[in-house]
Amino acid sequence: MRSTIMSRRDLDFLLFEWLDVEELTKRTRFAEHSRETFSDVLDLCEELATRYFAPHNKKSDQNEPSFDGSTVTVIPEVKQALDAVADAGILSMGMDEALGGAQLPATIAQAGFSWLSAANISTSGYLMLTIANANLLAKFGTPEQIETFVKPMLAGRFTGTMALSEPAAGSSLADITTRAEPSGDGTYRLFGSKMWISGAEHEMSDNIVHLVLAKIPGGSPGTKGISLFIVPKFLVDADGSIGARNDVSISGLNHKMGQRGITNTVLNFNGATGYLVGEQHRGIVYMFHMMNEARLGVGMGAVALGYTGYLKSLEYARERPQGRPITSKDPTTPQVPIIEHADVKRMLLAQKSYAEGALALALYCARIVDWQDSADSDDERDELGLLLDILTPIAKSWPSQWCVEANSLAIQVLGGYGYTREYDVEQHYRDNRLNSIHEGTHGIQSLDLLGRKVTQRGGASLSALGGAISKTLAAANVVGGESAKLAAQLDASWQKLVAVTMSMFASGDAEAAMANSAIYLEAFGHIVIAWMWLEQFLVAGDNPGGFYGGKRHAARYFFAYELPRTAPQLLLLESLDRTTLEMRPDWF
Repeated sequence: MRSTIMSRRDLDFLLFEWLDVEELTKRTRFAEHSRETFSDVLDLCEELATRYFAPHNKKSDQNEPSFDGSTVTVIPEVKQALDAVADAGILSMGMDEALGGAQLPATIAQAGFSWLSAANISTSGYLMLTIANANLLAKFGTPEQIETFVKPMLAGRFTGTMALSEPAAGSSLADITTRAEPSGDGTYRLFGSKMWISGAEHEMSDNIVHLVLAKIPGGSPGTKGISLFIVPKFLVDADGSIGARNDVSISGLNHKMGQRGITNTVLNFNGATGYLVGEQHRGIVYMFHMMNEARLGVGMGAVALGYTGYLKSLEYARERPQGRPITSKDPTTPQVPIIEHADVKRMLLAQKSYAEGALALALYCARIVDWQDSADSDDERDELGLLLDILTPIAKSWPSQWCVEANSLAIQVLGGYGYTREYDVEQHYRDNRLNSIHEGTHGIQSLDLLGRKVTQRGGASLSALGGAISKTLAAANVVGGESAKLAAQLDASWQKLVAVTMSMFASGDAEAAMANSAIYLEAFGHIVIAWMWLEQFLVAGDNPGGFYGGKRHAARYFFAYELPRTAPQLLLLESLDRTTLEMRPDWF
């Protein structure tokens, strides 16, 4: 029986037939691995997802963590799942061998983790944050900090968080007020509050390692005066044993519409002991390492929820008889499964095109990370960084918008049953709706894309992406036929996007250019996903039916129904429309 959590067949296609992850084993960093070890990891993650994560997904949604004023209680199945992952070595699978990791490619680690996210996004959230926290400290922490905090996190003894936002500052990190005062002994005392901190309090680990942004008195205003600190729930003694409780606490739990199984808190620092990471006033630089990893992780989480909702609505559509073909006038004939109806096929095709297209992008970005980690030169690493920079806001935001739409369509396929708690799809929608806010809203990502990424270093990132797309177009033109027709459509859309981008900045009206950055992000994302679909179309070849036929037809759907959306959006952007700018607050 095929799983409705994720599609192993699609993962194998993307990893081994398209991205050719086996090629990575020719690089020194991944030389100890093979296709067999990659497949074993995917098998293990599917088993963990099926056995430990999926069974309590509904239970954790219906039984949120509770706080009695001193202790946060989480259902026991969450800790059982976290322990199972730690015991299996999944937490450290992508880490360096020097840290006890398996040094697996990020592409495989992301593919494996997609199973856990699809099965239970809340429980997997504790893991995602812990891994990203450990990765930051492994890169920027001191040997002592790595020994004290990173290794226990990778062993599953400690968990990790990221503490950025504040009640009054929100996403405007320049305005944070949490301060860190030197203690005279090399440590700092932190004072202030952080808001929306996931995983920040529970009893499931020996310790919780908070990475906290704060300002040291005397630093520059804005983000240039921000430093980064390790603030553990419990202090750790010199021998590694757990010491006294630190002065960090929560005032309560936030109650969200989705992802209810992971604690979300207001975190208070009342003179808590903190340890500086790296140099003073470079906290934003360090934190972006975790933020960018988390953005890709949030995007993959959105993909996973969109994908599992698609699979469940597909299974329902195959099994649910209702109605007859439009050409059948005899009410005594048997009803047909609803998957036979054109409108249901439309909704399933839309879900398939969103979920599988977004999964391809998420894994493509992970492969860029692998190329960076194993690059032969700084120049190669730099060029890959430019490409990843411009794709990161797309890989975070596009799935967070369109895989939520996939979840909405999954509900629609199930009809009235889709809105009931007896079926999973309504929870997937609620859980996924949070991802458009997690790690930066669409608006923040769009400002980053249009205001920074497409212009950085004289448009070098945009040029790097254009070069990658050009290679696909050239390959499609060699094949000819339908591939060439799709390539021509993609090329026209890409060239229009580049022309509009240049005209927006050439206008000199930066305010108008940035006013509709969210529209720019959406159009840009659709063109990138069309590129992902052309890539898959080429790999699927001329196979007329089955899995490959489904791939080719989903590509046709995206080019016929979705890519044309960008034309009016680009016209709007080109016009530098000022409707939103000229709207007055008192007119609402």
